[in-house]
Amino acid sequence: MKYILTPFYILYQYLIAWPILCGLTVFTAVFTICTVHWRNAEFVHKVQQFWSRSFFWLMFLPVSVKGQEHIKKGQSYVFVSNHQSMFDVWLIYGWLPVIFKWLMKAELRKVPFVGTGCKAAGHIFIDRRNAKAALESLREVENQLVGGVCTVIFPEGTRTLNGEVGRFKRGAFQIAMDLSLPVIPLSLDGCFDVLPKGKPFVHRVPCKMYIGEPIDLKQFKDAEGNPDANAAIEAVRNAVIDGMGK
Repeated sequence: MKYILTPFYILYQYLIAWPILCGLTVFTAVFTICTVHWRNAEFVHKVQQFWSRSFFWLMFLPVSVKGQEHIKKGQSYVFVSNHQSMFDVWLIYGWLPVIFKWLMKAELRKVPFVGTGCKAAGHIFIDRRNAKAALESLREVENQLVGGVCTVIFPEGTRTLNGEVGRFKRGAFQIAMDLSLPVIPLSLDGCFDVLPKGKPFVHRVPCKMYIGEPIDLKQFKDAEGNPDANAAIEAVRNAVIDGMGK
């Protein structure tokens, strides 16, 4: 269901919702920086969740989440998600019921307040143009995935231009294989229509997140019995696509 984009709703976005959200973003960034020594504490995560959910509350966007029962408390996972728009970040941050670290593109480090806040929260920036730096970032993520702390990765690398799920890169799967961690597919639907890449207005569209069942990548072997990363990537990508219809 897609609601009609009215002039009143457009004015509301720019005159009320976005100014409030900008203020909340600055507050949350400062709060995160001030609580850097407790970055994995539940109370810090709750404040960050409130900030993320505010984007949906203030834009009047319905949200539904299914599959929370697939997450085992205390277990670290590598979450792999499709990437439709900026609202993906707030949907996952707001409703994924675990403490996790993003693997984010290095360009976001330069965003005022956000970059500093993300660094304080322990999120990892990856420079895709520098292979050596990217490898070091992956190792940094691996060091944090203990005691139930997870990571969330958009393996497409960038937002979709047409709503379709693109090709998955290997980074997330390398982490999961190196640490023998299960992968959980996250299937997001609706966020593309809320704010397609390059569009200036938010549209009122229901957003859904389906948390899939954990996938053990050790089951994927080639004919010689060696780990088959390509088969693992394809299986997880298919699971993400299938979950978008649930």
